[in-house]
Amino acid sequence: MELFIYLFAALFSVLNPIGTVPIFVGLTQDYNKKERARVSLWTAIDVFLILIISFFIGQYVLTFFGITINALRISGGIIIATSGYTLLNGKFNKERGINKQIEQEVLSRNDIALTPLAIPMLAGPGSISLLIAFYQEHQSTTDIISSCFAIFAVAIVIFLVLRSAHYLAKFLGASGIVAISRIVGFLTIAIGIQYIISSVLSIIRGI
Repeated sequence: MELFIYLFAALFSVLNPIGTVPIFVGLTQDYNKKERARVSLWTAIDVFLILIISFFIGQYVLTFFGITINALRISGGIIIATSGYTLLNGKFNKERGINKQIEQEVLSRNDIALTPLAIPMLAGPGSISLLIAFYQEHQSTTDIISSCFAIFAVAIVIFLVLRSAHYLAKFLGASGIVAISRIVGFLTIAIGIQYIISSVLSIIRGI
């Protein structure tokens, strides 16, 4: 249970679905409720598939390129901490590759679930590297099952948040969403720094 809670909290902080609410509202402002529900569902499904594939296959990618787990954790920690810093400074959209030009291009597409919502807004390098490193340390059957449930739970939360995004935007307002994003950003920075510290200590012990 502790493993489930830890991974769920870590993924939620890195993915930050609350911070995606304003973007989702802007991209789906001309959609009806049924269309918004469909986009929310497929975004959650896409994120789940991306994360679960990264969780199980990521280690083989590391082996193929000869990347050590400590190198991955340090680089992942930097990415995660950087993402948290952008949340604290209100630059989330820009850092995730969303700008006015891309928003206009997206509005002309039939489906926005996979991109830009699932990638790069939600499932990005930070969450992927986190899962790859996490799998390296938790390979027992019980740990893997708990991890899969945590990923699935995060996907459900993403669906619920996006499904109610228009209501959340009205209820929380711009200042409320910014406040929550900055709190999540602080936690995300802490997770990234912890990954870096753990890797450095592991390297020192191996010397």
